[in-house]
Amino acid sequence: MLSFIICFVILILGYLFYGKFVDGIFNPDDRETPAVAINDGVDYVVMPQWKLFLVQLLNIAGLGPIFGALSGAMWGPVVFLWITFGTVFAGAVHDYFAGMLSERNNGASISEVTGIYLGHTMKNVMRVFSVILLIMVGTVFAVGPAGLLVTLFKNSGVESGVVVQATFWLAIILIYYFIATFISVDKVIGRIYPIFGICLIVMAVGVCFGTLTSGTPIPEIWNNLGNVHPNGTRIWAYMFITVACGAISGFHATQSPLMARCLKSERQGHFVFYGAMVAEGMIALIWAAAGCTLLGGAQLAELGGGNATTVYTICTMTMGKVGIILAMLGVIACPITSGDTAFRSARLTIADWFKLDMGNWKTRLFLCIPVLGIGAVLGFGNTLGFIDYQIIWRYFSWSNQTLAMIVLWAAAMYLAQNKKNYWIAAVPATFMSAVSATYFVMAPECLGLIPGLTDNAAVGYPVGIVVAIAFLTLFLSKAKKAA
Repeated sequence: MLSFIICFVILILGYLFYGKFVDGIFNPDDRETPAVAINDGVDYVVMPQWKLFLVQLLNIAGLGPIFGALSGAMWGPVVFLWITFGTVFAGAVHDYFAGMLSERNNGASISEVTGIYLGHTMKNVMRVFSVILLIMVGTVFAVGPAGLLVTLFKNSGVESGVVVQATFWLAIILIYYFIATFISVDKVIGRIYPIFGICLIVMAVGVCFGTLTSGTPIPEIWNNLGNVHPNGTRIWAYMFITVACGAISGFHATQSPLMARCLKSERQGHFVFYGAMVAEGMIALIWAAAGCTLLGGAQLAELGGGNATTVYTICTMTMGKVGIILAMLGVIACPITSGDTAFRSARLTIADWFKLDMGNWKTRLFLCIPVLGIGAVLGFGNTLGFIDYQIIWRYFSWSNQTLAMIVLWAAAMYLAQNKKNYWIAAVPATFMSAVSATYFVMAPECLGLIPGLTDNAAVGYPVGIVVAIAFLTLFLSKAKKAA
């Protein structure tokens, strides 16, 4: 239990001190923000700071800090270290710069922001990469809650076919996604997100209290430093990809511009962007602790890691019938409120790409239909058994962390160009370069498909190190010229 408490305190201190240090390097000022200067009543709308924080939290806190943290718990309490230090030194820094650099560039989508600092070629790469990732995210965050709803109603005694139920709930969720993607940000998102945000926080507190009072002590990190994964899956780099949103997530970079378009003042950035990521890290830490304590690696593996059944089981164990209600409000609302903004971000990314006017409802409708249509095909394909959800999730996880790596390099280049301390972004960017490259070489859904490369650490580890060094060397060369 002591290691859990220490990690929790580090997250709080990280926000208070390292977050302020990062904010000081960026140096926010009193310039007019895009929300005030543009204010189109659709995507650029001034919102109060408390609402910005809760909306940002729900935008970024999808299934990742819950499903990802529970899957990460199969490696034991060593996952606490990645969640804690990953959040403070990588994830929150990433989210902060994704939001603030967007704000400094008229609320531009992250693909456009990346192009400004890494060049036109990278801009086009990021445009395609971001849209594909966002559609995958929207699909994952539609299928996941639909599955949990099926589990909840099945355990409540409702009799009907699983496929029929899943199809029904998926259709309802996608209809909501279409509405939230199409209309003004403050009409649905700005009104219901704060309520769901409170539910998410209350649920996390309930799980935390239930875990601490369960009678089973939370295992300590120092007693479980080895690889305790029941399947023997390597910690490097699999754990760092599996636990994405609870430590660092490129998906967040696509979401932060949404709130960058709603800031009244740049000085709100520390609380809204850095603070929301720290709050997500706390949520992930709680769920990881619950998984390690109440179920353990073997049972988590038997249940399939982080999924609807696992969440239902833990909520029931920690909070009883109240937990079931909170699971419906929190764990279902959590991914849904990231899925809708994923599709919304995809719409905005395409709009920025082709310079389309989003104030025109016909243009918005023209973009919403194909974006949601592709998501519907993937979602119903999974529900009907034609597409494997786990494959979608694994591709999402790798592309997610690769996007985070690119955004961190963009932030480092911005700092270099402005003669500021770029190491706060360059160090985590180098680390994530090694993570992404290693996983890409070894993972069975990537180059691991090639015989001899699957889980081959003798090849994957050196490649990851070489790629990270190469990227850092290239960056330092560019940074020197920029200075």
